[in-house]
Amino acid sequence: MSSSENGVHLLIFPFPAQGHILPLLDFTHQLLLHGFKITILVTPKNLPILDPLLSTHPSVQTLVFPFPGHPSLPAAVENVKDVGNSGNAPIIAGLSKLRGQILEWFKAQPNPPVAIIYDFFLGWTQDLAQEIGVPGIVFYITGVLLVSILGEIWKNFGAYKGLGFIEFNGLPKSPRFVREHMPSVFQKYKEGDPTWEIVRNGFIANGRSFRSVFNTFEALESEYLGFLKKEMGHDRVYSIGPINLVGGPGRNGKSNVDVSANERIFTWLDECDDESVLYVAFGSQKLLTKAQMEALTIGLEKSGVRFILVAKQLTAQQLEEGYGSVPEGFEDRVSRRGLVIKGWAPQVEILGHRAVGGFLSHCGWNSVLEAIVAGVHILGWPMEADQFINAWWLVENMKTSVRVCEGPNFVPGPIELGRKISEAMSNDLFKERAKKLRDEALEAVKIGGSSKRDLDEIVRELSQL
Repeated sequence: MSSSENGVHLLIFPFPAQGHILPLLDFTHQLLLHGFKITILVTPKNLPILDPLLSTHPSVQTLVFPFPGHPSLPAAVENVKDVGNSGNAPIIAGLSKLRGQILEWFKAQPNPPVAIIYDFFLGWTQDLAQEIGVPGIVFYITGVLLVSILGEIWKNFGAYKGLGFIEFNGLPKSPRFVREHMPSVFQKYKEGDPTWEIVRNGFIANGRSFRSVFNTFEALESEYLGFLKKEMGHDRVYSIGPINLVGGPGRNGKSNVDVSANERIFTWLDECDDESVLYVAFGSQKLLTKAQMEALTIGLEKSGVRFILVAKQLTAQQLEEGYGSVPEGFEDRVSRRGLVIKGWAPQVEILGHRAVGGFLSHCGWNSVLEAIVAGVHILGWPMEADQFINAWWLVENMKTSVRVCEGPNFVPGPIELGRKISEAMSNDLFKERAKKLRDEALEAVKIGGSSKRDLDEIVRELSQL
């Protein structure tokens, strides 16, 4: 008898940023394959992101509430992509105003959800779940290292808030960072500000969740998984990643794909030697300044390496604000060994092509996992959020990556950047380590693997609710 016949109904509550929604939808896809009845809570403008999942699983119900807004957000903004990293806190606070409506909705249901699975940015949901009387299950789209650091910060905020250099000696490997490289939530947090108190209290509430589910895998972060279980005083901490390996419908988050543009990319890649191409992309939110874009393009030109550069289509306002598009004449000069994609790119498929050997990345967690799955080594340029922490882990500990730049405002010397790219792309040791990590990731999601075991355990527990 499937879970849905047992009436096991789950509410999924994603945070409206592409890097957050897609992994949680992949997890939701797995739950649907196991027969759960699913309702997904979104605001109106985020509904289209669910289209690929809804077309694969027509049984999914959507619960749509108007976004309550926030004084610091422009009207009609409902997703982080419209405002960047600075929109996280006000969107979290705005969504928290839905608490009363969600409570009323639960009371009105003949067959209400028996658990809420929510994004870790929405920690206030944990207290709501407690009030309703159902388990709250937190889904982390990040690595365990970041969450261990955040837990330590919020627990001892007073001790850390004035420091310019921060050491976490109680954590495995004693991570240490300058203040500017700490997570954005720590740097931007304003003590006593109502919006930021919702954010902070939410992160603390996550520690009380019934279960914690991570998009990571044991071979990548075993020490921190062990540490977190010890900190929480229980074993209800699960790693089910890389969730992009298990996959789901609409993994790319783009349904109106330009087929001819895709064909052009893969025809070009087919003509390249194995592991000869560097893929360059900085995630869905980050824009480079004019000076950074110029330095990057000159560096790529000087490196002598074949590459694909993904450059965002900029608005007139963004150009006025000093953000940079690809310099005129660049595409013509590099036409024999470089390809520029303007707008969206099929990143997972490009990384998976045999010709791609490196990924110049901002080190966002989804990009890190996509590179690992593809067996491609990362050339890191961390800029904000969790990216410095991810880069530290990959460069200093896993030894699978190299840092070529760092910082949101840093403008690299183009000659030096070109040299670093050239050296990294010809480093066979990095390539070997990246392949070993890929094999460990593949192993984790196979039957008998650590992530498959944890996913089966979650399904079993949820089925019994």
